[in-house]
Amino acid sequence: MTLPKKTTSAFHKGEIQVQKHVGMYEEMAHWGAKVVRPFFIEQHRLFFSELPFAVVSALDSQGKPWVTLLAGKQGFMHFPDDKTLHFATQPIQGDALEEAFVEGADIGLIGIELGNRRRNRATGSIAKNDGKGITFEVSQSFGNCPQYISERTWKYAETNVDDMSSTRHSVLTESMQKWIACADTLFIGSGYKEEGEHRSNGMDASHRGGSPGFMKVLNERQLVLPDYSGNNFFNTIGNLILNPLVGLLFLDFEKGNMLQITGRAEVDWDSDKIQEHPGAHRLLNIEIDEIVELKAILPLRWSLANNIKGGLRVSNKVIESESVTSFELTAFHLTENTLPRFYAGQHLPITLPVFEGKSSIERTYSLSNSPMDDHYRISVKREEKGIGSSYLHDTIKVGDIIEARKPSGDFTLKYPARPIMLISAGIGITPLMSMLYSLTQTQKSWPVFFLYGARNGKNVPLLNEVRACQHQHQALQLDVVFSQPNEQDILGKDYDREGRINAELIKHYVPDLNADFYLCGPTSFLNHLTSELEALGAKRSSIYYESF
Repeated sequence: MTLPKKTTSAFHKGEIQVQKHVGMYEEMAHWGAKVVRPFFIEQHRLFFSELPFAVVSALDSQGKPWVTLLAGKQGFMHFPDDKTLHFATQPIQGDALEEAFVEGADIGLIGIELGNRRRNRATGSIAKNDGKGITFEVSQSFGNCPQYISERTWKYAETNVDDMSSTRHSVLTESMQKWIACADTLFIGSGYKEEGEHRSNGMDASHRGGSPGFMKVLNERQLVLPDYSGNNFFNTIGNLILNPLVGLLFLDFEKGNMLQITGRAEVDWDSDKIQEHPGAHRLLNIEIDEIVELKAILPLRWSLANNIKGGLRVSNKVIESESVTSFELTAFHLTENTLPRFYAGQHLPITLPVFEGKSSIERTYSLSNSPMDDHYRISVKREEKGIGSSYLHDTIKVGDIIEARKPSGDFTLKYPARPIMLISAGIGITPLMSMLYSLTQTQKSWPVFFLYGARNGKNVPLLNEVRACQHQHQALQLDVVFSQPNEQDILGKDYDREGRINAELIKHYVPDLNADFYLCGPTSFLNHLTSELEALGAKRSSIYYESF
């Protein structure tokens, strides 16, 4: 008998099919093999262990997919080893997945910190359930980009059995429809099992977000979910084109309620209806089969971050390159002209009234100026189908007011104990520019290396400022790398080398890799460099990164 061939690909045939459809197959095949790991790296283990909840997808006894939330005190998730995660909890009574976590069951997992927009995903199966805790064995683990996450802070809340309830429905009630119509966050579960052994087999859990009302309610049985740009792995879409069964989870962040939905999804690739959802690349048309509503059952509550009173006034607008424009922002109220402090590397959450008469959209942009300035600055790249970036570039002018919340994010410059290397690609320069200013102003003699990656001389936002910092910082070494220099670019003057930033270049400056590395750029860029650095022996704890 011939046994099925075991594949080493990080993706099954559905995911590969979608990647080919959108022209991302070769790139994802390369990066997926490097960053989708069959174990939890140290950074992810620490991340999960600090969370008070995790989102999990699984199948019920009838084979229907659902999504739920497992919660507990920080530390309720811990790692016996790098391939095993233990939950010291069980699903809540009445949960659609109350009886689903049995030995051998496939589950998808996502850990997400809404306050700083970090998220990590994993797939695997239940190795053990002793009635008190659940032991999960990982098959794949990988990081996720932080897009479309509405920032919220959490706190613990007391639960009262008398207030709890669980009810099942076949259609959405009026209150449920209003709930979904106002939601800015949901979680989606899907799954597919390819014949034979395949490490991408099983369930997947993922996050979706947008402006309130981004998911449309057509009627009591039908929903439409726009699919925006993401990490290009296409785990969810890849599952659904082969197995249309889908689960959804909505949270009432203020009351601790959950709304679980299971149904079927059909992918709309190119109809005219996609144009009704600005920024969407495709749609998921969802037919509802069953609903579970759970009230007052979560021991957590979330609240949106506080807005900066009065908003921010645009005091200057500067074109930095063909596609990048900077916006300087000051406090609106003259009596409150001291802006909340930010740390180098953090981002600014803003709200934009893009469509008249409709809900505003939320976006986050890295701050690109010095933390010592009396203003904020965001440097924004115009993105294809980018609603927020287009609105800023085309509509916002000096004197306008922008609603904003306090800066946040944990991609921040740590107090230096070793040489520092800043590595940027494209618009990834923005948080690193802020870090460079901080180092220039507070650590003038500290060894700093800056590898600046861009396409060519027409796409070099803030490079003039980096060069100015080079003249002010005694120990800053700058290397400018163009991947596609044009005829006007002069080697040795406009840029230092042609190609892409790689580990060989990094080792040229730091042969022993004894440095702290700060990286910002596209997901593929980060995946490639972090993998190369780890392969060369760089400590994972010395690599910090942010994707866009």
